[in-house]
Order: sequence, then C-alpha cells, then structure tokens
Amino acid sequence: MAEHNETYLYLQRVSGVPSLPVMDLGNWTMISEFFLVGFESRHLLKIPLFIFFSIVFLATLLGNLVIIAIVFSGRQLQSPMYFFLCNLSLADIFLITITVPNMLHVIIEEGSRISVPGCITQFYFFSGSTITECFLLGVMSYDRYLAICNPLRYASIMVLRLCVHMVVWSWLLGYMLPLISAISISVLIFCGPSVIDHFFCDLSPLLKLSCSDTSTVELELLVFSTPIFIFPCVFIIVTYVCIFITIFSISSTTGRQKAFSTCSSHLTVVGTFYGTLIAKYMIPAHGQSLNVNKFISLLHAVFTPLLNPLIYSLRNQDIKAELGRLINRSK
Repeated sequence: MAEHNETYLYLQRVSGVPSLPVMDLGNWTMISEFFLVGFESRHLLKIPLFIFFSIVFLATLLGNLVIIAIVFSGRQLQSPMYFFLCNLSLADIFLITITVPNMLHVIIEEGSRISVPGCITQFYFFSGSTITECFLLGVMSYDRYLAICNPLRYASIMVLRLCVHMVVWSWLLGYMLPLISAISISVLIFCGPSVIDHFFCDLSPLLKLSCSDTSTVELELLVFSTPIFIFPCVFIIVTYVCIFITIFSISSTTGRQKAFSTCSSHLTVVGTFYGTLIAKYMIPAHGQSLNVNKFISLLHAVFTPLLNPLIYSLRNQDIKAELGRLINRSK
C-alpha cells in the first residue's frame, strides 16, 4: 500500500498530474478517476496532432459510411459479400468512435481525467468492436470459400437467413464475451498510482494499476480471449489454404485472376487487422517500450479502420464502378 502511494506521488511530481479524487475504504484508499497522459512532452505538436487525427477520424467515418451507402444503393452489390462488408464498416465506425474523440480531448488538454467506470466501459466497447471484427472477418472468409471452392452450391447455402444469423451472432458474441472481462475488472481495487500512460483505457495499463491480485482475472482473460482470437484466425487460414488450392487448379490465367481478385481485398484487410492485433496482444509487453505500444495501438485502433474502406474502394472493381456511377449521377 505504501509503495503504491509513494509511486503515485512520484509520478505526480514528475508529470505534473493534478491530484485525483480518492475514497477511503478501511485500510485502502480507492481512486475514483484515472489520468490519461496521451502523448506526453508533445506541447509544440499538440495542434498538428489534433488536426491530423481529426482528419483521420473524419476520413474514416466518411469512407466507411460511403461504403455502406454504395452497397445499399447499388443493385449489383446486393450479395452476401457486400452485406458482410457493410457490417465490417459499421464495426470500424464503432471502433474508431470509441477511441479517437476521447484521444483528441486528451491531446488538446495535454492529458485528461476519466472515471474508473468510464475507463472500464471504454475498454469493454473497444474489446467488443475488436472481437466483432474477428468474427465478421471469419464469416467473410467462409463466404469467399463457398464462392470459389463450391460455386454451384453457393446460392443455395448462402441464403439471406444464414447471412443474417451469422452477422447477428458475430455482433452478439462480440459484445457478450468481453462483458465477462469487464465485470471481473470492475471488482478490482484501484488505489493508485492513477496515471495511465496511454491515449485510451487498454487492458494492460488497467491491470497494472490495480492493487488487487489480478492473477485470477489474467487467467480468466487468457482462457476466454485466446480462443476468441485464435479460432477465427485459424479458420481464416484454413479457408484460404483451400481457396488458393482451388485457384491454382484453375487452368486459365484469366479465371485464376478473376477468382483471386474476389478475395484479395478481404485477405489484405485480414492481414492488416491481425498483424496489428498480434503485435499488440501476442508479443510480450515487457519487450516493448511504451512508445512502441502506443504506436501499435494507433495502427490497430485508428489506422486499420481507415485502411479498410481504402482497400475495398481501390481494389474492388464493383465498388469502384458503383462509386463512379454515383458521382456521375450527382453531377
């Protein structure tokens, strides 16, 4: 207890963090707020950073909303693949909305307070959006597998009812599973230090700030989170192995190129999403500096949602054609 308080006082002196409200509970002194440091020692860059991330945020919102609008307005895009793409864009909108507005406030204020329940809530919705994307990417890989490896039965299997069921379950499981972790974290005791050297409430800094024994929570998170991330990833790898085997067995070069073009955009999105996810959560944290961890978090939470609409709009011919028609119609 004394060690925690000494560390907190030291961080206050060094970083200039204002004192935060505390509550006495017997021998414990519970804090009721955290202080998000964000990008410390960046006073001269706070305006450029604020403008840059504001542009990224607006571009991400616009790009994903355009994808959704194009799919709903285009008759040629009324297929399961684009129905899943709309839900992926919606998950991207949720992901960036959870983190970036608060991050902009942290940047412009050079740090910001957030309540303990608010911090846990942000972690919950961030985790929910991330898990939902994992499931949606798995669903989209199954769709591509059926379209390329079993095209004759594709229309009879991938009916509207099945598509809706898979999407609904992706969203339900995405937001139900992290609820267990959020409840477990909410019963932990936080008694200081209260400084989070990050731009949003992520799992690792939350557990480090707890005065309680977090071994049970960490074990619980490991048991639940590993299958959530590993199973969809393995499923996607298996489906794409089957897809590539089928593509390479096609005799004509034109046929191979057409088949590969239908899944290249999804494969690129999967690579960027899981690449940042593995770098963030699978690589041991003690091997990373705080700046490296923040950079990886930025890639995952901010830039990946921006890349998805760019990848699909640049690599998907149907999206490009429908976008061109909408632009010409508006002139």
